[in-house]
Amino acid sequence: MSLSGSQAKAIEHLAARARARRKEARATLDHVLRMSNVSVVEFDAMMSAIQTHARVALHFHPDRLRHPDRLRHPDRLKHHNPPDSDRTTNDETVVAGLLRGGVYKSQFETGRSNGSLTAFPGGVRDEWEERLFGGAYEGATSEGRPKYGALDLLGFPDGPSPRFGACYFLLAPKASARCTFTYGDSHGAPEEQGTCRELDEVIAAALKDSFTRDSVLGAIGMRPGPLIARISECVVAPLEERFSGEPSRNLPSRNLDHYIEAQVHGPISLEDHVDALIADPSFQESAIGEELEELCARYDITLHWHCGFELPEDEVPGDFRGVTMPSLAKQIAMDGVVHARAIGEAAQALHRRPEDWSDRGSYDEVLQELKLLWHCVLRFGHSV
Repeated sequence: MSLSGSQAKAIEHLAARARARRKEARATLDHVLRMSNVSVVEFDAMMSAIQTHARVALHFHPDRLRHPDRLRHPDRLKHHNPPDSDRTTNDETVVAGLLRGGVYKSQFETGRSNGSLTAFPGGVRDEWEERLFGGAYEGATSEGRPKYGALDLLGFPDGPSPRFGACYFLLAPKASARCTFTYGDSHGAPEEQGTCRELDEVIAAALKDSFTRDSVLGAIGMRPGPLIARISECVVAPLEERFSGEPSRNLPSRNLDHYIEAQVHGPISLEDHVDALIADPSFQESAIGEELEELCARYDITLHWHCGFELPEDEVPGDFRGVTMPSLAKQIAMDGVVHARAIGEAAQALHRRPEDWSDRGSYDEVLQELKLLWHCVLRFGHSV
Protein backbone atom coordinates (compact mmCIF):
# COMPACT_ATOMS: atom_id res chain seq x y z
CA MET A 1 0.00 0.00 0.00
CA SER A 2 1.17 3.49 -0.84
CA LEU A 3 1.39 5.63 2.28
CA SER A 4 1.35 9.41 2.40
CA GLY A 5 4.49 11.29 3.33
CA SER A 6 3.14 11.94 6.84
CA GLN A 7 2.29 8.28 7.38
CA ALA A 8 5.66 6.99 6.16
CA LYS A 9 7.45 9.62 8.26
CA ALA A 10 5.52 8.60 11.39
CA ILE A 11 6.41 4.92 10.97
CA GLU A 12 10.07 5.68 10.34
CA HIS A 13 10.18 7.99 13.38
CA LEU A 14 9.23 5.12 15.71
CA ALA A 15 11.40 2.63 13.83
CA ALA A 16 14.46 4.87 14.24
CA ARG A 17 13.71 5.32 17.92
CA ALA A 18 13.39 1.58 18.41
CA ARG A 19 16.68 0.94 16.58
CA ALA A 20 18.44 3.42 18.84
CA ARG A 21 17.15 1.57 21.92
CA ARG A 22 17.64 -1.95 20.59
CA LYS A 23 20.77 -2.69 22.63
CA GLU A 24 19.03 -2.06 25.95
CA ALA A 25 15.96 -4.02 24.83
CA ARG A 26 18.11 -7.00 23.84
CA ALA A 27 19.85 -6.93 27.21
CA THR A 28 16.45 -7.16 28.94
CA LEU A 29 15.37 -9.97 26.63
CA ASP A 30 18.57 -11.93 27.13
CA HIS A 31 18.22 -11.69 30.92
CA VAL A 32 14.56 -12.76 30.98
CA LEU A 33 15.13 -15.64 28.57
CA ARG A 34 18.14 -16.89 30.55
CA MET A 35 16.37 -16.66 33.92
CA SER A 36 13.26 -18.34 32.48
CA ASN A 37 15.14 -21.16 30.74
CA VAL A 38 13.77 -20.20 27.32
CA SER A 39 15.98 -20.70 24.28
CA VAL A 40 16.76 -17.99 21.76
CA VAL A 41 15.41 -20.34 19.10
CA GLU A 42 11.98 -20.36 20.79
CA PHE A 43 12.02 -16.59 21.13
CA ASP A 44 13.08 -16.01 17.52
CA ALA A 45 10.34 -18.35 16.30
CA MET A 46 7.77 -16.32 18.26
CA MET A 47 9.03 -13.04 16.84
CA SER A 48 8.91 -14.43 13.32
CA ALA A 49 5.34 -15.60 13.90
CA ILE A 50 4.33 -12.15 15.17
CA GLN A 51 5.90 -10.35 12.22
CA THR A 52 4.26 -12.69 9.71
CA HIS A 53 0.89 -13.60 11.21
CA ALA A 54 -0.11 -11.27 14.07
CA ARG A 55 -3.25 -9.20 13.61
CA VAL A 56 -4.39 -5.87 14.94
CA ALA A 57 -7.83 -5.62 16.56
CA LEU A 58 -9.98 -2.50 16.31
CA HIS A 59 -12.51 -2.39 19.15
CA PHE A 60 -15.75 -0.40 18.84
CA HIS A 61 -19.29 -0.12 20.18
CA PRO A 62 -21.49 -0.53 17.09
CA ASP A 63 -24.50 1.38 18.41
CA ARG A 64 -22.91 4.66 19.51
CA LEU A 65 -24.04 7.94 17.98
CA ARG A 66 -22.05 10.98 16.95
CA HIS A 67 -21.04 13.17 19.89
CA PRO A 68 -23.12 16.40 19.72
CA ASP A 69 -20.09 18.48 20.72
CA ARG A 70 -18.64 17.64 17.31
CA LEU A 71 -21.56 19.43 15.69
CA ARG A 72 -21.77 22.34 18.12
CA HIS A 73 -18.14 23.38 17.64
CA PRO A 74 -17.26 23.12 13.92
CA ASP A 75 -14.53 25.72 14.49
CA ARG A 76 -12.53 22.98 16.20
CA LEU A 77 -12.23 21.16 12.89
CA LYS A 78 -10.74 24.01 10.85
CA HIS A 79 -8.84 22.42 7.97
CA HIS A 80 -9.52 18.92 9.26
CA ASN A 81 -13.09 18.85 7.97
CA PRO A 82 -13.92 15.64 6.10
CA PRO A 83 -15.50 15.99 2.64
CA ASP A 84 -19.22 16.73 2.63
CA SER A 85 -19.95 13.19 1.43
CA ASP A 86 -18.26 11.80 4.56
CA ARG A 87 -20.13 13.85 7.12
CA THR A 88 -22.55 11.83 9.20
CA THR A 89 -25.81 12.86 10.73
CA ASN A 90 -26.37 13.31 14.42
CA ASP A 91 -28.31 10.03 14.66
CA GLU A 92 -26.14 7.70 12.57
CA THR A 93 -24.74 4.78 14.55
CA VAL A 94 -21.19 3.51 14.16
CA VAL A 95 -22.33 0.39 12.30
CA ALA A 96 -24.57 2.43 9.98
CA GLY A 97 -21.62 4.66 9.11
CA LEU A 98 -19.46 1.61 8.43
CA LEU A 99 -22.17 0.15 6.21
CA ARG A 100 -22.53 3.38 4.28
CA GLY A 101 -18.89 4.19 3.79
CA GLY A 102 -17.09 0.84 3.90
CA VAL A 103 -14.10 2.31 5.72
CA TYR A 104 -12.98 2.50 9.34
CA LYS A 105 -12.30 6.11 10.28
CA SER A 106 -10.26 7.91 12.90
CA GLN A 107 -11.73 9.92 15.75
CA PHE A 108 -10.65 13.06 13.90
CA GLU A 109 -13.19 12.12 11.21
CA THR A 110 -16.04 10.69 13.26
CA GLY A 111 -16.16 12.70 16.47
CA ARG A 112 -16.62 9.45 18.40
CA SER A 113 -14.39 7.83 20.98
CA ASN A 114 -14.43 5.25 23.73
CA GLY A 115 -11.59 7.14 25.39
CA SER A 116 -11.04 10.90 25.52
CA LEU A 117 -12.86 12.98 22.90
CA THR A 118 -10.02 15.38 22.11
CA ALA A 119 -9.30 14.73 18.42
CA PHE A 120 -9.28 18.24 16.97
CA PRO A 121 -6.48 20.70 16.15
CA GLY A 122 -4.92 21.78 19.43
CA GLY A 123 -6.72 19.04 21.37
CA VAL A 124 -4.99 16.64 23.73
CA ARG A 125 -4.94 13.80 21.19
CA ASP A 126 -3.49 16.15 18.57
CA GLU A 127 -0.74 17.13 21.01
CA TRP A 128 0.21 13.59 22.02
CA GLU A 129 0.25 12.46 18.38
CA GLU A 130 2.65 15.30 17.66
CA ARG A 131 4.99 14.01 20.40
CA LEU A 132 4.63 10.34 19.52
CA PHE A 133 5.19 10.72 15.79
CA GLY A 134 7.73 13.53 15.86
CA GLY A 135 5.38 16.05 14.26
CA ALA A 136 4.80 13.84 11.21
CA TYR A 137 1.07 14.58 11.16
CA GLU A 138 1.29 18.34 11.51
CA GLY A 139 -1.20 19.80 9.04
CA ALA A 140 -2.44 16.36 7.94
CA THR A 141 -6.06 15.88 6.92
CA SER A 142 -8.46 14.04 9.22
CA GLU A 143 -8.65 11.04 6.91
CA GLY A 144 -4.85 10.82 6.86
CA ARG A 145 -4.59 10.40 10.64
CA PRO A 146 -3.81 7.03 12.27
CA LYS A 147 -6.51 4.71 13.61
CA TYR A 148 -6.08 3.06 17.01
CA GLY A 149 -6.32 -0.60 18.00
CA ALA A 150 -4.35 -3.26 19.86
CA LEU A 151 -2.00 -6.04 18.83
CA ASP A 152 -3.77 -9.36 19.21
CA LEU A 153 -1.21 -11.87 20.54
CA LEU A 154 -3.07 -14.08 23.01
CA GLY A 155 -6.29 -14.84 21.18
CA PHE A 156 -8.78 -13.98 23.91
CA PRO A 157 -12.32 -14.15 22.51
CA ASP A 158 -13.20 -10.69 23.89
CA GLY A 159 -10.15 -9.24 22.14
CA PRO A 160 -6.94 -7.59 23.36
CA SER A 161 -8.51 -4.32 24.63
CA PRO A 162 -12.23 -4.90 25.24
CA ARG A 163 -12.62 -1.77 27.37
CA PHE A 164 -12.77 0.17 24.08
CA GLY A 165 -15.63 -1.78 22.58
CA ALA A 166 -17.83 -4.85 22.85
CA CYS A 167 -17.09 -5.76 19.21
CA TYR A 168 -13.89 -5.73 17.23
CA PHE A 169 -12.51 -6.11 13.73
CA LEU A 170 -9.45 -8.24 13.08
CA LEU A 171 -7.30 -6.85 10.29
CA ALA A 172 -5.45 -9.00 7.80
CA PRO A 173 -1.88 -9.75 8.98
CA LYS A 174 -0.38 -7.71 6.15
CA ALA A 175 -1.82 -4.54 7.73
CA SER A 176 0.51 -4.95 10.73
CA ALA A 177 3.44 -3.93 8.54
CA ARG A 178 2.10 -0.35 8.43
CA CYS A 179 1.46 -0.13 12.15
CA THR A 180 3.41 1.37 15.00
CA PHE A 181 3.10 0.06 18.56
CA THR A 182 3.41 1.25 22.14
CA TYR A 183 3.42 -0.86 25.29
CA GLY A 184 0.33 0.66 26.79
CA ASP A 185 -1.92 3.53 25.80
CA SER A 186 -0.08 6.19 23.84
CA HIS A 187 -1.75 9.02 25.75
CA GLY A 188 0.51 8.10 28.68
CA ALA A 189 3.64 8.50 26.53
CA PRO A 190 5.04 5.00 27.19
CA GLU A 191 8.77 4.60 26.66
CA GLU A 192 8.47 1.29 24.83
CA GLN A 193 7.66 1.92 21.17
CA GLY A 194 8.30 0.20 17.87
CA THR A 195 7.10 -1.15 14.55
CA CYS A 196 6.36 -4.65 13.31
CA ARG A 197 10.01 -5.08 12.27
CA GLU A 198 11.45 -3.18 15.23
CA LEU A 199 9.45 -4.69 18.08
CA ASP A 200 12.19 -5.75 20.52
CA GLU A 201 11.54 -3.03 23.10
CA VAL A 202 7.77 -3.62 23.18
CA ILE A 203 8.10 -7.40 23.53
CA ALA A 204 10.86 -6.96 26.10
CA ALA A 205 8.45 -4.93 28.24
CA ALA A 206 5.82 -7.67 27.97
CA LEU A 207 8.26 -10.42 28.89
CA LYS A 208 9.60 -8.34 31.79
CA ASP A 209 6.04 -7.98 33.18
CA SER A 210 5.49 -11.70 32.73
CA PHE A 211 8.76 -12.44 34.56
CA THR A 212 8.32 -10.00 37.46
CA ARG A 213 4.53 -9.97 37.90
CA ASP A 214 3.34 -13.32 36.50
CA SER A 215 0.77 -11.26 34.60
CA VAL A 216 0.80 -9.68 31.17
CA LEU A 217 -1.68 -8.42 28.54
CA GLY A 218 -4.65 -9.66 30.52
CA ALA A 219 -3.19 -13.13 31.15
CA ILE A 220 -2.90 -13.96 34.85
CA GLY A 221 -0.23 -16.39 36.06
CA MET A 222 1.58 -16.35 32.72
CA ARG A 223 5.36 -16.85 32.99
CA PRO A 224 7.68 -16.06 30.04
CA GLY A 225 8.02 -19.65 28.79
CA PRO A 226 4.26 -20.33 28.59
CA LEU A 227 3.71 -16.80 27.26
CA ILE A 228 6.09 -17.33 24.35
CA ALA A 229 4.53 -20.71 23.61
CA ARG A 230 0.99 -19.29 23.68
CA ILE A 231 1.82 -16.34 21.43
CA SER A 232 3.58 -18.64 18.96
CA GLU A 233 0.50 -20.86 18.85
CA CYS A 234 -2.22 -18.20 18.90
CA VAL A 235 -1.01 -15.89 16.14
CA VAL A 236 -0.93 -18.73 13.59
CA ALA A 237 -4.06 -20.60 14.74
CA PRO A 238 -7.30 -20.39 12.70
CA LEU A 239 -9.72 -17.82 14.10
CA GLU A 240 -12.40 -20.48 14.51
CA GLU A 241 -10.43 -22.04 17.37
CA ARG A 242 -11.25 -19.05 19.60
CA PHE A 243 -14.93 -19.88 19.49
CA SER A 244 -14.83 -23.67 19.58
CA GLY A 245 -12.96 -26.42 21.35
CA GLU A 246 -12.18 -26.62 25.06
CA PRO A 247 -13.88 -23.83 27.05
CA SER A 248 -10.84 -23.57 29.33
CA ARG A 249 -8.76 -22.46 26.34
CA ASN A 250 -11.27 -19.82 25.29
CA LEU A 251 -11.84 -17.81 28.45
CA PRO A 252 -12.19 -14.02 28.13
CA SER A 253 -9.37 -11.81 29.38
CA ARG A 254 -11.63 -9.08 30.85
CA ASN A 255 -8.61 -6.89 30.20
CA LEU A 256 -9.08 -3.22 31.00
CA ASP A 257 -5.64 -1.66 31.11
CA HIS A 258 -2.84 -3.88 29.77
CA TYR A 259 -2.43 -4.05 26.01
CA ILE A 260 -0.03 -3.26 23.21
CA GLU A 261 -1.59 -0.30 21.47
CA ALA A 262 -1.42 -0.28 17.68
CA GLN A 263 -1.54 2.83 15.54
CA VAL A 264 -2.61 1.91 12.00
CA HIS A 265 -1.24 4.27 9.36
CA GLY A 266 -3.11 4.52 6.08
CA PRO A 267 -6.69 3.70 5.13
CA ILE A 268 -8.69 0.76 6.48
CA SER A 269 -11.09 -0.60 3.89
CA LEU A 270 -13.58 -3.13 5.24
CA GLU A 271 -13.45 -5.03 1.95
CA ASP A 272 -9.69 -5.09 1.53
CA HIS A 273 -8.19 -5.01 5.03
CA VAL A 274 -10.64 -6.62 7.48
CA ASP A 275 -10.77 -10.42 7.83
CA ALA A 276 -13.22 -10.90 10.68
CA LEU A 277 -15.72 -9.20 12.95
CA ILE A 278 -16.13 -10.57 16.47
CA ALA A 279 -19.35 -9.27 18.02
CA ASP A 280 -20.99 -9.27 21.43
CA PRO A 281 -23.93 -11.71 21.59
CA SER A 282 -26.21 -9.17 23.28
CA PHE A 283 -26.70 -7.68 19.80
CA GLN A 284 -28.04 -10.90 18.29
CA GLU A 285 -31.66 -10.69 17.16
CA SER A 286 -31.60 -6.89 17.37
CA ALA A 287 -31.54 -4.16 14.73
CA ILE A 288 -27.84 -3.56 15.43
CA GLY A 289 -27.15 -7.29 15.11
CA GLU A 290 -28.89 -7.37 11.74
CA GLU A 291 -26.73 -4.47 10.55
CA LEU A 292 -23.59 -6.26 11.74
CA GLU A 293 -24.64 -9.31 9.73
CA GLU A 294 -25.38 -7.14 6.69
CA LEU A 295 -21.99 -5.44 7.06
CA CYS A 296 -20.17 -8.77 7.00
CA ALA A 297 -22.15 -10.05 4.04
CA ARG A 298 -21.57 -6.87 2.03
CA TYR A 299 -17.82 -6.68 2.62
CA ASP A 300 -17.04 -10.41 2.76
CA ILE A 301 -16.07 -10.40 6.45
CA THR A 302 -16.28 -13.52 8.61
CA LEU A 303 -18.63 -12.98 11.56
CA HIS A 304 -18.12 -14.62 14.96
CA TRP A 305 -20.00 -14.04 18.22
CA HIS A 306 -17.81 -14.08 21.32
CA CYS A 307 -18.65 -15.17 24.88
CA GLY A 308 -20.32 -11.93 25.90
CA PHE A 309 -20.92 -10.48 29.36
CA GLU A 310 -24.08 -9.99 31.43
CA LEU A 311 -24.15 -8.53 34.92
CA PRO A 312 -27.31 -8.68 37.07
CA GLU A 313 -28.22 -5.19 38.21
CA ASP A 314 -27.99 -6.18 41.87
CA GLU A 315 -24.40 -7.42 41.41
CA VAL A 316 -22.98 -4.15 40.07
CA PRO A 317 -20.37 -2.97 42.60
CA GLY A 318 -20.22 0.52 44.04
CA ASP A 319 -16.51 0.39 44.83
CA PHE A 320 -14.97 -0.32 41.42
CA ARG A 321 -15.95 2.57 39.15
CA GLY A 322 -17.77 4.73 41.63
CA VAL A 323 -20.71 4.79 43.98
CA THR A 324 -23.17 5.76 41.21
CA MET A 325 -22.75 2.53 39.25
CA PRO A 326 -25.46 0.47 41.04
CA SER A 327 -28.15 3.15 40.58
CA LEU A 328 -27.23 3.60 36.91
CA ALA A 329 -27.42 -0.16 36.39
CA LYS A 330 -30.93 -0.29 37.87
CA GLN A 331 -31.97 2.58 35.63
CA ILE A 332 -30.85 1.00 32.34
CA ALA A 333 -31.00 -2.78 32.95
CA MET A 334 -32.90 -4.93 30.47
CA ASP A 335 -34.77 -7.80 32.15
CA GLY A 336 -32.69 -7.25 35.25
CA VAL A 337 -29.26 -7.47 33.59
CA VAL A 338 -26.78 -5.02 32.13
CA HIS A 339 -24.85 -5.87 28.96
CA ALA A 340 -23.37 -4.08 25.96
CA ARG A 341 -26.72 -3.62 24.24
CA ALA A 342 -28.39 -2.16 27.36
CA ILE A 343 -25.58 0.36 27.78
CA GLY A 344 -25.72 1.25 24.09
CA GLU A 345 -29.46 1.86 24.15
CA ALA A 346 -29.02 4.06 27.21
CA ALA A 347 -26.31 6.04 25.40
CA GLN A 348 -28.70 6.57 22.48
CA ALA A 349 -31.48 7.70 24.80
CA LEU A 350 -29.08 10.14 26.47
CA HIS A 351 -28.05 11.47 23.08
CA ARG A 352 -31.61 12.10 21.92
CA ARG A 353 -33.08 13.46 25.17
CA PRO A 354 -30.28 14.59 27.52
CA GLU A 355 -32.77 16.52 29.61
CA ASP A 356 -34.25 13.22 30.80
CA TRP A 357 -30.90 12.43 32.45
CA SER A 358 -30.26 15.81 34.06
CA ASP A 359 -30.69 14.38 37.56
CA ARG A 360 -27.48 12.42 36.95
CA GLY A 361 -25.50 15.33 35.53
CA SER A 362 -24.53 16.84 32.19
CA TYR A 363 -24.45 14.94 28.90
CA ASP A 364 -20.70 14.34 29.17
CA GLU A 365 -20.93 13.27 32.82
CA VAL A 366 -23.62 10.68 32.14
CA LEU A 367 -21.83 9.45 29.04
CA GLN A 368 -18.74 8.93 31.18
CA GLU A 369 -20.84 7.01 33.72
CA LEU A 370 -22.02 4.68 30.94
CA LYS A 371 -18.42 4.08 29.84
CA LEU A 372 -17.51 3.20 33.43
CA LEU A 373 -20.49 0.87 33.74
CA TRP A 374 -19.19 -1.04 30.72
CA HIS A 375 -15.95 -1.54 32.66
CA CYS A 376 -17.98 -3.07 35.51
CA VAL A 377 -19.81 -5.42 33.14
CA LEU A 378 -16.57 -6.41 31.47
CA ARG A 379 -14.77 -7.13 34.74
CA PHE A 380 -17.57 -8.80 36.74
CA GLY A 381 -20.13 -9.95 34.16
CA HIS A 382 -20.99 -13.57 33.54
CA SER A 383 -20.17 -15.07 30.16
CA VAL A 384 -23.31 -15.72 28.15
